[in-house]
Amino acid sequence: MIGKRLHQLRLARNLSLEALATKMGGMVTKQAIWKYENGKANPSPSILGKLANALGVNASYLLTESSIRVKFIAYRKSAHLLEKDRQVLRSSIAEALENRVRIMDLVGQSDAFKIPMKAFPVDHIEDAEKAAEKMREKWQLGLDPIHNVTATLEENSICIMNIEANEDFDGISALVYDNEDQLKTAALVTRGDIAGERQRLNLTHELGHLVLEVGEGVSEEEAAYRFGAAFLAPAARIYQEVGEKRALVQLREFLFLKRQLGLSIQALTHRLLELNIISDSHYSQWRARINRYGWSKKEPEERPFEESYWLERSLLRLVAEGVMGKREAERILGEEIEMEVPATVIERRSFIKLPLEKRRQILAEQAAKIAGHYETSEEWKELEGGDLIEY
Repeated sequence: MIGKRLHQLRLARNLSLEALATKMGGMVTKQAIWKYENGKANPSPSILGKLANALGVNASYLLTESSIRVKFIAYRKSAHLLEKDRQVLRSSIAEALENRVRIMDLVGQSDAFKIPMKAFPVDHIEDAEKAAEKMREKWQLGLDPIHNVTATLEENSICIMNIEANEDFDGISALVYDNEDQLKTAALVTRGDIAGERQRLNLTHELGHLVLEVGEGVSEEEAAYRFGAAFLAPAARIYQEVGEKRALVQLREFLFLKRQLGLSIQALTHRLLELNIISDSHYSQWRARINRYGWSKKEPEERPFEESYWLERSLLRLVAEGVMGKREAERILGEEIEMEVPATVIERRSFIKLPLEKRRQILAEQAAKIAGHYETSEEWKELEGGDLIEY
């Protein structure tokens, strides 16, 4: 059992066999770690503890079977993304998703996932447009711009993850099943160092991969892209803002639309073309302008990246409720969690640290002070056992 866990965690930490052996201070060789991962040998309890410490987990974690199965269903990447890099991404995502599913169970969100998986058939590219309209109707979004795509998706129990990756990675979507093959949630992953408008389209593009059932003769990538753009900028809203036919669209208009809808100028020009609002020639003029000014990499007025706060918010709640320890929450979050301790708790802790005789003196003084406010023994009896016993 330890082999699969060990292999996944090592890859998730982007450690080679030799690097992990070095991190353990040379207690074991890389050959020994290879044997552990492939079930050829088992580590001793002391080595197991050192392995766990080097990987930042408890030893018991290495001895437990994963509670989930992750199925990656779409992978947008450049041909330059190496297989080693893909393994690292998959392993780190799988580890994070196992933690998130556990947290969803603890906060009572595990039964809220109701995404219509592969519910919209796409036999023609225009069907993706209709699917986006139906999804907005399902989530009661109307035609209003989506202020925060990340929050909207998380409100519908989709896991949003932003990870560090090289430029050859754009995004990935995955399904998460429990050990009984029940679908628990879906995950949309994007790179964390991109402009907000690109991030938003990446996320809705990945959502398209989840809900579209693409037929033969239709490019799945094109269908997902069309869905993502239509989800962010519905045709009815575009016609309302721009009109149904334009011979010319100015830069200032595109910037207004960009601020309003959260789509890049590149995506907006393509959106106007696919809705037949602008001609092929005008679109080509804009593509040439975008390339000339380098806007394919960095556009004017870039939108801030949308941060996900679901994980931190949920962990703070679980720690405050005493369901999870602070150290465990910090391990999952990957950073220190500062908790504000109520003054009464600090006072009680200080009181407990006092010598016994000093505590008895304080309690006696408190009792005398409180008793002095009550004239009858009946009133005192009602209070007795209240404030005094708090310590």
